[in-house]
Amino acid sequence: MIRSLSKNVWFTLCLLLLLGSCTKFRKIQRSEDWRIKYDAGLNYYQKKDYYHTALLFEEILPVVRGLPEGEKVEFYLAYCQYYERTYLLASNQFKAFYETYGRSSLAQEAYFMYAYSLYTASPASNLDQKTSIEAMDAMQTFLNQFPDSKFRDKANEVIITSQAKLEIKGRDNAKQYLQMKMYKAAIIAFDNFKKRFPDSKYLEELAYLKVVSQYKFSLQSFQSLQLDRYLLVVAYYQELVDNFPGGPYLKEAEKMYSDSLAEINRLKELKLKATKNS
Repeated sequence: MIRSLSKNVWFTLCLLLLLGSCTKFRKIQRSEDWRIKYDAGLNYYQKKDYYHTALLFEEILPVVRGLPEGEKVEFYLAYCQYYERTYLLASNQFKAFYETYGRSSLAQEAYFMYAYSLYTASPASNLDQKTSIEAMDAMQTFLNQFPDSKFRDKANEVIITSQAKLEIKGRDNAKQYLQMKMYKAAIIAFDNFKKRFPDSKYLEELAYLKVVSQYKFSLQSFQSLQLDRYLLVVAYYQELVDNFPGGPYLKEAEKMYSDSLAEINRLKELKLKATKNS
């Protein structure tokens, strides 16, 4: 009974505090003095109450723009949006700040956060990577403009991580053609991946899958086309061996290579017999 009463008292106190807090905020919000809202917004920001800070700063932004306080309002508003996890809004706000206050001591950080917000908004590697590309480009521009920035290491990390996501996306897209038995398209995709990511750690795997794709493409081809296509299996196998000697895929690739050589010899014999008979 006593415990139940204690819970009720505690709940009532919390409710009263909440109502008091809401009443105080509404009173600030109804004020016609932007300075009251500005000071209250800074106070909320220090308490990490980014929601109420953003509400107040959004209201006074048209009034303070062009004033000394306007710089801080726009900068903190961008951070509020970032901390509230509305990353694309934050990115736009940081970019707008940089473009408006390019000579500010906060401009460099704003540009970094513009790019970093894009990076944070980018989805997992299995989804569309447009935002990752934008983040990587923006961060590279940041490094070009501020090569000695204190954010340099973090910027490089963003570029490396974004690049890795793009590589995974490109690899998975290429492999999907193979899974769909679109072997010719898979081979083109593997070649395009190599051109786009010449230093990727996935090149060995895709070089092997290129052999697989060509081998399966040869198997399903008309006999009249098989000779040239099996010759390509041999060529792709040789590329794999030359570029990745001693790799883990060679044993499996060698089976396809041996089968292809046998088929090449068989097809050449058939072709020779056909020539003699004619």
